[in-house]
Amino acid sequence: MRGLLALTALTLAGAAPAFAQDVAQGTAQRDGGISAVSPDGALRVTVTVDGDGRPHYAVTRKGQPLVQPSRLGFLLTDAPKLERNFAIDSHTVSSADTTWEQPWGEWQSVRDRHTELRVRLKETTALARVMDVVFRVFDDGFGFRYEFPGQDNLKTLNIADELTEFALASDGTAWWTPAGEWNRYEYLYNKTPVSAVTQAHTPVTMKLADGTHLAFHEAALVDFAGMWLRRVEGTRFRATLSPASGSARVTRDAPFTTPWRTVRVADTAPQLYMSQLELNLNEPNRLGDVSWFTPSKYVGVWWEMHLDKATWASGDKLGAKTANVKRYIDFAAKNGFRGVLVEGWNVGWDGGWFDNGDAFDFDKPVAQFDMAALSAYAKKKGVHLIGHHETAGGASQYEAQLDDAYRFAAANGIEVVKTGYVTDAGQVDRDWPDGKRTQEWHDGQFMARHHLKVVETAAKYRIAVNPHEPIKDTGLRRTYPNWVSREGARGQEYNAWGVPKNGPDHEANLFFTRMLAGPFDFTPGVLSLEGKNGEPIESTLAKQLAQYIVLYSPIQMAADLPENYAKYPGAFQFIKDVAVDWTDTRVLNGEVGEYVTVVRKAKGTGEWFLGAVTDGTARTTQVKLDFLEPGKRYEAQIYRDGEGADYRTDKRHAIVIERKAVTADDTLSIWMGPGGGAAVRFVAR
Repeated sequence: MRGLLALTALTLAGAAPAFAQDVAQGTAQRDGGISAVSPDGALRVTVTVDGDGRPHYAVTRKGQPLVQPSRLGFLLTDAPKLERNFAIDSHTVSSADTTWEQPWGEWQSVRDRHTELRVRLKETTALARVMDVVFRVFDDGFGFRYEFPGQDNLKTLNIADELTEFALASDGTAWWTPAGEWNRYEYLYNKTPVSAVTQAHTPVTMKLADGTHLAFHEAALVDFAGMWLRRVEGTRFRATLSPASGSARVTRDAPFTTPWRTVRVADTAPQLYMSQLELNLNEPNRLGDVSWFTPSKYVGVWWEMHLDKATWASGDKLGAKTANVKRYIDFAAKNGFRGVLVEGWNVGWDGGWFDNGDAFDFDKPVAQFDMAALSAYAKKKGVHLIGHHETAGGASQYEAQLDDAYRFAAANGIEVVKTGYVTDAGQVDRDWPDGKRTQEWHDGQFMARHHLKVVETAAKYRIAVNPHEPIKDTGLRRTYPNWVSREGARGQEYNAWGVPKNGPDHEANLFFTRMLAGPFDFTPGVLSLEGKNGEPIESTLAKQLAQYIVLYSPIQMAADLPENYAKYPGAFQFIKDVAVDWTDTRVLNGEVGEYVTVVRKAKGTGEWFLGAVTDGTARTTQVKLDFLEPGKRYEAQIYRDGEGADYRTDKRHAIVIERKAVTADDTLSIWMGPGGGAAVRFVAR
């Protein structure tokens, strides 16, 4: 249908007046382009083609410019670029309003309500190549992707780079980490003007001059290179693809679709987190019944290595000795933890393992670790070992062992495997059929393919996967629910040996940036508040508890040493009690990098849990308890900063643990010291 509006399942009664007028007129060609409007009428996306045949899109919000006309297209290594000499061949507009359920997550039920605009672009030259651009416009943002149908003049695309732009209509403030640097995603967040960003990993969060909040990311990153955001000039940004060892950053045969480029749009920072845009842009669950995965907490042989009290390498200081692992299994069983992570259990850690993937074997334990005995001992105690597969960047070497590795894990009762890719960015090993070895990026097309191979193999053996040094989360946990968590930012280990350590604003930054991507295996709960050589962590005790609510993951670690939990039994009780799987999440207040208060409702028990954190500034937050069920009485089990609590002083352990009777009509006043926080459990009585 050319020039006409084709609508599917659209309810006009719920449409905004301007959109309803479009429908009544039977045309979406307004203001010189093809448009689609969000269900609430606030966001309008318009696609145009200029005099040179260059396709552009633009976005307005509440009638005001948000994204100025921005280019679309690709550079190819072996053919003319897909960027000019296009005309709009056809378009359709449709809508959807459905609800689906997650097997685990921050929300059990997710609503997908959007308008879709599909525009077919066709070259006016003899090549006559075709490229579809598909927009989905939600009330809280939009996503778009390219779709390439099968065609004689474009059978294979060798993509040199992407030309997609995001030309913002105004300046503002941005929170971001650099892309293309050696330490992958593991940098502290920069806070700069939007017009001072250089090249950033996504999610990138922004607050524009008028207060509008944006978050740039992508969804459904499958068989494609990850997108970085590079500022070209002023407030105009361009998508650039993670490099590859060859000239083409992506090679795909048509037909295929690219990942979605996503922009969350909100009035406030809390509303950004509440968006489910990326999840909705992923395909439904392909694995079927995944009840074999149980969200849970775990402990492990991990923190002691980061403190240099033990080693990954075999010898006298090996942390994975059978007796030491039994100690952790006993601790887990006594305190209700389902899993015990063990690192350094397998062959490969001796010598220079960094960037040496050839050394590792994933079904051969070292002599000091008795897998058969420990697996049986854990099973007897109602505990499961968590496997650790460190590849040292040897992705191809790992792929060669995948079936053996996961068959071995399943045979020993392992339900979750934590993978690792410790090597500098751009140094991942890729072995080619002709014997050649090249180096790839952690977020390039090769690694996008690799991670799905791992996830699919693990699913075959009913095992969940938690990669560290990963490719970023783009909502694929919807399609592959055994992809349960990952790293992808500065985690707790930087508090052991990092220079500098994670600052007091780190959690408030993460919540509105990295956590917009999905679950983060931050490894919280270091109650000693000490890193290597006794150096202080920039946190209060209560804030360590708040991390379990603020930094969501369906697998949460109690990262500290067992003996340190014995020193703080009151605070440790919250870690034992806190849930990990939720039916509802609500962000009550917050500002990027400053503070946040979030509540989550536990699946199964109906209990609510609250987590609040602040930066280096002390503050009081007023929390209305209207999320509780009206007419019910609850006991609020409160863990908050004590008088004078301050991450900079010897009072960082000051904590008040108290209980109060509350109802939905009440308001809690919570004071947080510098670098502080609070955690609350609400139990119906």
